[in-house]
Amino acid sequence: MTAVIGAAMALGSSVALAGDTSAPNPAPATDGAADAILSSVGTATYEWAVPSDRLTWSPNAAALFGVEDLTRFGTGRAYAQLLAAESPSGRYEAVVNSPQVDRGDGVAYEIEYAVSPQPGVIHWIEDTGRWFASSDGRPLHAHGAVRIITDRYETRRRLIEASEIDPLTGQLSRHRFCEVLEEALDDAHKVRGSIGFIVAAVDNLAHVNDAYGFDIADAIIAAVGRRIRTRMRGGDLLGRLSGNKFGLLMRNCQPEDMAIAADRILSVVRDDVFMTAAGPIAVSVTMGGVIAPRHASSFAAMMGRAQEALDGVKARRRGAFQAYVPNLERDRQRRENLRVTDEIVAALNDRRVGLAFQPIVAAGPDRRVSSYECLLRIRRPDGSLLPASTIVPLAEKLGLVRLIDARVLELAIAELAGSPTLNLSINVSPATTMDHAWIRALEAQLRANAGAAGRLTVEITETSAIADVDETRRFVAKVQGLGCRVAMDDFGAGYTSFRNLRRLGVDCVKIDGPFVENYHRSEDDRHFVRTLLGLAQHMGLSTVAEWVPTEEVARELAALGCDYLQGNHTGAALEDRPWHAAAKPAAIRA
Repeated sequence: MTAVIGAAMALGSSVALAGDTSAPNPAPATDGAADAILSSVGTATYEWAVPSDRLTWSPNAAALFGVEDLTRFGTGRAYAQLLAAESPSGRYEAVVNSPQVDRGDGVAYEIEYAVSPQPGVIHWIEDTGRWFASSDGRPLHAHGAVRIITDRYETRRRLIEASEIDPLTGQLSRHRFCEVLEEALDDAHKVRGSIGFIVAAVDNLAHVNDAYGFDIADAIIAAVGRRIRTRMRGGDLLGRLSGNKFGLLMRNCQPEDMAIAADRILSVVRDDVFMTAAGPIAVSVTMGGVIAPRHASSFAAMMGRAQEALDGVKARRRGAFQAYVPNLERDRQRRENLRVTDEIVAALNDRRVGLAFQPIVAAGPDRRVSSYECLLRIRRPDGSLLPASTIVPLAEKLGLVRLIDARVLELAIAELAGSPTLNLSINVSPATTMDHAWIRALEAQLRANAGAAGRLTVEITETSAIADVDETRRFVAKVQGLGCRVAMDDFGAGYTSFRNLRRLGVDCVKIDGPFVENYHRSEDDRHFVRTLLGLAQHMGLSTVAEWVPTEEVARELAALGCDYLQGNHTGAALEDRPWHAAAKPAAIRA
């Protein structure tokens, strides 16, 4: 566009700024060659004398705008009045109301707007120019060029519309639906109204993918969207939020309205099978909803609480609807989660995560210490301890336990590096057994501390081990491949089968503490402990009995063939590195 303006000006611009003696000398009139160039590229030039409002056009402007007479275009004010209703701000705002300052070489502008030179005709215009200021800094004169871009604008508008529609389902895209949802919430705030927002998830879509393929699953998603639309009220909107989720906006909605709409949608999806290229398939949806702003005053809260309601009903039964209902206990727990999250992150950052060490002793008469289990200690800034029994489950729930496990590994390796005869065991969470980064960190730290691998045992819980035996087996193999041993903690809590225990390939089992603690009080627990010890011995695994309560129990366990004992009776957990005062630890039996 700049080249076009330059060519036009070089050949002679059209104007005389009549009545404006302070304007620069006008250029000679445009000749035929310039008109031909401008017309060939669909462009007209103009000069605008701002103080007098005189607007002078190149001769081809009339043909460009499709009018016979340019009189109506003769002033800036008259031209501004031709702006179409759907047009944004025009040239007047870009020049007269410009916040920029002319430093001597003018101020460039480039704007788009729509004009209606005659009824029923709308042209979208690209207007590129430069304005110059008088000595007092006010706009004195502007010149530029206009070009009709209606076709390009319409193409862009269609592209925008396409971006607002989900191509698979034909419903609103997530981006556009969320925009409308946020606008509806703002309106509800202003007029003290009420809207409903429902998240509907297609159930068991992963099974459809596995059984029939992604193309059939996509067809199901699109068909579910179409069925939902048949049960929507006038004025309600449907959008696709993610792979298997739709969002439904219900304006002027009360709780009973949302419940009725949800029941209709559940029925229309569930009651008839979906005919697909793979044959008939039965599908259901599960839905969670929220009334806003009553129960969600912000867009984020609305999205979160509808999802929370959906998660809540999915945990109990699929193919149902649940509305969000405030819950004081749930809100209290959420605040507690935030507090604990802050405390854990702060403790990690401030290096207030440490270890205590509980001895694991040989079951023989000398009770010689063979190793120590590293127990987590997290201190508050005042030095008091956060209860690990509470913190660890919350850390697992909140996704912070991997950070804790990484810190515990770092601390344990440092202790092993400083004490060449020390044996330690560390616990890892279920999440860490799936974390390739933790394995890489273990490998790197063992490589940097030669000899540490053979003195480190990694403990995994039985319940996490049997949740995914194949994945846990891979983790066990990787740890053992680095030279470490692996123990199954809390053995008996998950009732691992003989077959699974053999597949896992661990080196040691630690009998779950509650069974050992109740050994003398419960015949069932005594029988169970004996069975577990017999199973481990049959498989050639070393055994540790946890929570040993008394000397009598310790002796009976030793007589049954238990290899090692752990608990307050045989040694409490200490933070001051008890091995410094102890005899040299005995080697753990392989």
